[in-house]
Amino acid sequence: MRQLIYETLAALGQRADFERIYAWGDAFGRLLWTVLPSRRGLAESSIGERLGLDKGQARNLARQSFIQNGRSFLELLLARRVDWRFARERLIIDDPDRLRGILDSCADVPVVATTAHLGAWELLGGLLNLMAPQAHKQVVVKATRDAAMHRVIKRMRTHSTVRIQEHNNAALSVLRNLSKKGLSAFLVDHNCRREDAVFLPFLGRAAAVNLGPALLALRAKALVWPTFLIRETGKPARYRLCFEDPLDTRILAGERQERINAIALFYTQTVERYVRRYPEQWFWMHRRWKTRPAGED
Repeated sequence: MRQLIYETLAALGQRADFERIYAWGDAFGRLLWTVLPSRRGLAESSIGERLGLDKGQARNLARQSFIQNGRSFLELLLARRVDWRFARERLIIDDPDRLRGILDSCADVPVVATTAHLGAWELLGGLLNLMAPQAHKQVVVKATRDAAMHRVIKRMRTHSTVRIQEHNNAALSVLRNLSKKGLSAFLVDHNCRREDAVFLPFLGRAAAVNLGPALLALRAKALVWPTFLIRETGKPARYRLCFEDPLDTRILAGERQERINAIALFYTQTVERYVRRYPEQWFWMHRRWKTRPAGED
C-alpha cells in the first residue's frame, strides 16, 4: 500500500513542468524552514561560522538555502525529463569545446565523477545518460530507510545507460564497473564515519571526507572528474553545467596513502570552491562537521 501511494504521487508529480516544480519546491523549502527549527539553527550557525557572515546575513542565506533545497528534493520528479530537448532549451555550457575535449579524453579510461549536494544534483544522472561516452555508468547513492520509497526513488533516478548502486557494499560493483572503463559517480560532500574518513579542511574547519571514491579511483587508475549542475536565476528554469579538468590518478607520485589523500583533497577543495561561489544552493542543513578527529569533542 505504501509503495502504491508513493508511485501515485510520483506519477502525478512527473506530469508537472519545470516551472511548476520550482514553485512547489519553493513552497516545500519554506515549509521545511518553518517545521525544522533545529536544522534551521544548524544552517544559520554553520553559515555564520564558515562564511564569516553576521547573524542577519546568515539567516537570510540559510533561508535561501532551504528554498533551493526544496527545489533539489522535488527535481527528482524531473530526472527522467532530462533529454536532448532539455539540453537545447535549458542547459548552459560556457565552454562546449572544452567539455567535448574532456569527454573525448574520458572515452577509453575509467572515470570517477564527483559532485555534491549543490544545485540540481538530481538531474546530473540524466546528463550522464545523454553525454558521457561510457557504455557502463552508475551512480552510487545512500538508500533511504523507507524501502518502499527507495524503490520508487531508484526507478526515477535510473536511466537507460545509468544504473543506481546502493552505497553499502558498493566497492566491488564500482571496481567491476571501472574495470570495464566505465563511469562511477559519487556525492562526496556528506559526513561519514571516522573509520572511513580522512580529515581535511573544508570551509575553514576539519571535516570527515570519505576516502572511498579516492581509494577506488586509485585502484582503477581512473580519472577523477568534478561536475556540478547549478540553477540560474529567472524564468524559464535553466541550468549551468560546471566542470573542472579531470585529475589523472595514474600520474600521482608518493606513497599509496599520500596519493589517496591527494585525490580526496582534490575533490574536497573543488566542492569548497563551488560552495563558496553558490552558497545559497548548498545543503547547509546537513551536519557536515558532525564526525570529529580522535581526541576532539
